[in-house]
Amino acid sequence: MSHLNFYWLWLAANPLFILAVFLVLRAPFTHKADRVTNWAGSLIKGMDQISETTIALVKWFALGMVLITTALVLGRYVFGVGSLKGQEAVIYMHGLLFLLSAAATLLHNGHVRVDVVYSRLSTANKAWVDLLGTGLFLIPVCLVILIFSDGYVARAWQITEGSPEVDGLPWVYLLKSVIPVFAIMVLLQGSAQSLRAALTLAGHPLPAAKAHAEMI
Repeated sequence: MSHLNFYWLWLAANPLFILAVFLVLRAPFTHKADRVTNWAGSLIKGMDQISETTIALVKWFALGMVLITTALVLGRYVFGVGSLKGQEAVIYMHGLLFLLSAAATLLHNGHVRVDVVYSRLSTANKAWVDLLGTGLFLIPVCLVILIFSDGYVARAWQITEGSPEVDGLPWVYLLKSVIPVFAIMVLLQGSAQSLRAALTLAGHPLPAAKAHAEMI
């Protein structure tokens, strides 16, 4: 994959953010809900559903990690046998769990937020922070991850990279491929969050996704 592919991806994802900016700019001139606001709401709900469905699937990796780790401990200390494939399977599931659940965690405001100001802001000011934060920080960081992981993932596919250990799992190239998937999902969910903030500023707020005490 060339860097140009990721620029095209940016063009494909960016309309969500452009629509958010458009809604904010036109807010002083119209306060009625119309096709644009309805369309924006549908886009947000669609992206939210993708994130929710993904985390509903990958959360089972947590249980898998517990079961496999328990089996490895019993095998090692009770029966005197070990499994390198089992150990690497835990590493795979750990990586998949956190990379693929990141977008849903963003949706539910579950990432660590170190601040003393945001929680005290009004709803409108929070929406401004979310909109500007997405455009100035989240989207650029996702693009940087996509660009710099390009060659990293491509090289892994070229050699169908596997474990450096003889008895390890042969799917390292697939595991590395989840890095750009993670960046794409977070970029899209972040764009949807900016669109949600724009609807709030335009006077057509959508119900915010509830923050879960336990996402996984």
